[in-house]
This record gives sequence, structure tokens and C-alpha cells, in this order.
Amino acid sequence: MLCFCGEGIIPWPQVRVRIHMQLWRIERVSSREPLKPLRFTWVSPCISDKDFLMFDSRPLYGFIPPYILNRIIAHGSEQQRSSALGTLTHVRSLRHNPGPPDQPPAAAKLPRPGKAGHPQRSVHDAQNTMELPGQPVRLEGQPASGDPAVDEAYDALGATYDFFWKILGRDSIDNKGFALVGSVHYGQGYENAFWNGAQMVFGDGDGEIFQRFTRSLDVVAHELAHGVTESEAGLVYANQSGALNESISDVFGVLVKQYVLEQTADQADWLIGADLLTDKINGDGLRSMSNPGTAYNDPLLGKDPQPSHMREFVITREDNGGVHINSGIPNRAFYLVATTLGGFAWEKAGRIWYDTLCDRKLANDASFSDFARLTVEHARQRFGAREVQAVQDGWRQVGVDLTQER
Repeated sequence: MLCFCGEGIIPWPQVRVRIHMQLWRIERVSSREPLKPLRFTWVSPCISDKDFLMFDSRPLYGFIPPYILNRIIAHGSEQQRSSALGTLTHVRSLRHNPGPPDQPPAAAKLPRPGKAGHPQRSVHDAQNTMELPGQPVRLEGQPASGDPAVDEAYDALGATYDFFWKILGRDSIDNKGFALVGSVHYGQGYENAFWNGAQMVFGDGDGEIFQRFTRSLDVVAHELAHGVTESEAGLVYANQSGALNESISDVFGVLVKQYVLEQTADQADWLIGADLLTDKINGDGLRSMSNPGTAYNDPLLGKDPQPSHMREFVITREDNGGVHINSGIPNRAFYLVATTLGGFAWEKAGRIWYDTLCDRKLANDASFSDFARLTVEHARQRFGAREVQAVQDGWRQVGVDLTQER
């Protein structure tokens, strides 16, 4: 149990809180180092680490985290600030848990229904408006349009479908052949991509910080994986369950990319959004699963804030309780498991994570520990002692307690 009281002392052994860039970061320190009082602006009764408060009262949902957009608004040029502010204002209106896929947009033009194993893709052009889905440009089976954004979206939707069907036996995001609708050229200088419960939407970026979002296959797969999560566990998009929601999308995002590139776990770069940043930004991508906190370090965007261990777990008012931040912890756990087992990451580690996501015992408010224990269980059910040990070691190396019960 954690208690916030008095002048800000936290009676948790070997832990202190440091205020850092609007984030409250919990760090383990030497037991001989005194805890210095910090004055907090609020007082909370005792709560469990799983039930940490959702500090952000305005849930945000999209690939680019709000703290990056806020940095651009604070430090960018006039054009950069305008694009980021417009994006952030819109993202605040999105539902953070849109629910399981029900039906594609009513106005979307769809291909004829096909049989399982064959995607139903429909790519539309929003023509730099914010009206969805826009004009149909390329339907399933039609030739390339010549518009890079349209064709990239079409190919990425197909690659993601193929991965889930051929590797996991899943027929689209709802496992019922749901049509994959995407809209490109959304808004003007729109700096995000998102899944709204019915379709994918891609902005073109501002051209100075972000390039068009269809360039990054793992971004497309990441957002579609949110639809898979909504169809299965429906993980609440806040705090640890929200960070798991984000991490699972990162996991399947990199797995789809590795599958297309035919990369083993050791060959992969384990970066999310590596194709998004322009050469004006000092960064390799938006997130690194192998080494969270190192993806970028740029005067405009700041430094990647992701932790790689529970001792660095961030408590923040932003980002739905840090869903894009603390996802670095389960991300690194997956990377450690996948590289320990070797070979193609989707064959064992990916299968274990997918089985866990589809397990009805996974609560929608699951903590890291809840999810971790189920991954161990599924490693045992599907594989054997070596895989169980790899999963246990992966979680332990990032400080997630496998014995903690609800």
C-alpha cells in the first residue's frame, strides 16, 4: 500500500519521489540515504499500486503522446505550434476506450465480403479535411493509386491482417472478418494516427517534425492492435492497464514489422515509429522496446521519458496516468523474453502474449503483475520449462512482482 501524507513523505521503503518535467517519478535509493520531504499539492488516502489514481481528467487516445505535443506547443515555431495545438485539441475529443469493433463507418465504400483469410481493405482520402471517411480511393484488389499515403495504408492494412491470420489464426481485428477501413490525408498538418473504433485515420504530419504516418508499418499495426485489445480484454485506457494496452499494441506493431522483414529477435531494431521523425529531429523513433528512454533526445521534443524498470515508474497527471510512458516497462519485458528465446519473436513470445490477451481471466483493469502471472501460465500451457523460465526472468528483470495478488 502507498500512502501520501503530510509534507509528501511516502512511507515506502527505499523510495523517494522527485518532481521532474511535470512527472512524479518514483525512484529506488540507497536505504542509507534519507528521504527528503517534498510538498505535494494533493493528499490521497492509501491506495494499492494497481489502483493508482487516473490523474488526467481528459483522456487522450492516439499514437503521438500528449506530452510530445505539449513540448512542441511550448517550444516549436509558429507553424509547429499551430499543427501540434490543432492535433492535441482534436485528440482530446477521442474516446480512449472506443469499445469492440461493431461496424465500419456507414459512409465508407466497402469491397464485397470475402472468405476468411482474405482482408477487406478500403482506403479513403479525407482531402485534408476532418470529415470521415472521405472519398474512396482504393478498394480490395484494386491496383496501386499512385498516392504514396493511400498505397502505404493499403499495404500496411494487408500486412497486419496477414500476420494475425497466418501466425495467430485471427480473422481481422474482431476475428470475424471486420473490414479494414483507413482514411489518409486527415486534417492539415495533423500529427497523429488513431483507431476510433470503426476505422484507422492517418495524418500527414507537419513535414518538419513528423512525416506522414502511413510511412510506418508498425504504427499502422499498433493502432489496429488497439482494436484487437478492445475485442478481447478491453483493457481500461488508464494507469497500468492503459500502459498494458499501449504495450500490447507496441508488441504487435513490432511483430508485424519483423514478420514482413523476416527478422529474428536479434536482427530487429525494436523501435516504434522509426520512419516517422524527419532528419531535423535527433532521434531514432518514438519508443525503444529494447532500451526504453533512449529513443530520442532532442531540443524540441525533449528526452524520451519512458522507464525500463518499476523503480522508475512514473506517476503523472498527463497521458491518462502515463500510458505511453510506463508502457516502457512491459515493453522491455517482452523484448527480454523474445531475445532470450531467440528465433522469430512471434513464434513463442508473441504467441504467449496473444494467448494472455485472449484469456478471459485477464481483467480489464489488470496490473502489470496480473498480466505477467498470466503470461507465465500460458508459457507453461503452450510450451515448457525453458519458456516459463524466460518469461519469469523477463518480468523480474524489469521489477514486476510475479507473486503480488489482487
